[in-house]
Amino acid sequence: MNSTYSVTMGDNVAASPALPPAQAFDLFATRIWQVPLKYPAPQYASWVQAIEAMRTANPAPAGRTNRGGWNSTDNAVLQQPAFADLLGVTRGYCAQAFAEMGLGNPAFALQSWVNIHDRGGFNFQHLHEGALLCGTFYLQVPEGSGALVFKDPRLGVLNSFAKGNGANAYKDIQLRPSAGLLVLFPHWLEHFVEPHGNDLPRICIPFNAVRP
Repeated sequence: MNSTYSVTMGDNVAASPALPPAQAFDLFATRIWQVPLKYPAPQYASWVQAIEAMRTANPAPAGRTNRGGWNSTDNAVLQQPAFADLLGVTRGYCAQAFAEMGLGNPAFALQSWVNIHDRGGFNFQHLHEGALLCGTFYLQVPEGSGALVFKDPRLGVLNSFAKGNGANAYKDIQLRPSAGLLVLFPHWLEHFVEPHGNDLPRICIPFNAVRP
């Protein structure tokens, strides 16, 4: 018995309709806030002197996550009269962040301390459990200061084979500070500070907004 076969070659296949582009949605964004404070620059030198006097008076560091430098046991540094202007500004930006977070205008207090990194100093990875909001004011940032590194907060993405800036990739974010920069971020965002590479110390005033 004879059979007839019909064969369609690739060149003769009808072209598939073009696929419409998929709409992309970037979910689970984490917001931080940054503002360069220029106006208090004339006070920076006196603030550095006040902090150096604190270190001289109480040379033993508080410890916590700071290594290779000094941090204050005093958790109310911004309440000192010398830092009154910075306290008011910090509270104002915290209130702005709370509004954007949908929290309205909650009552809060500020904990604040000094972090100094001498050459090689760093902070190991941590978060600020129990705080409402966290932040740092950078007072003295010489060349070679270590970056503030925010860890990718999505636990599942640790298993991603994609790394870097591509979609659904794992990445950490480096923030390069400068003198006068005020940064705020959520308390649950893990972070660390890279080693400091200058003989002139890196000085900042971290803070927590907490329930009163």
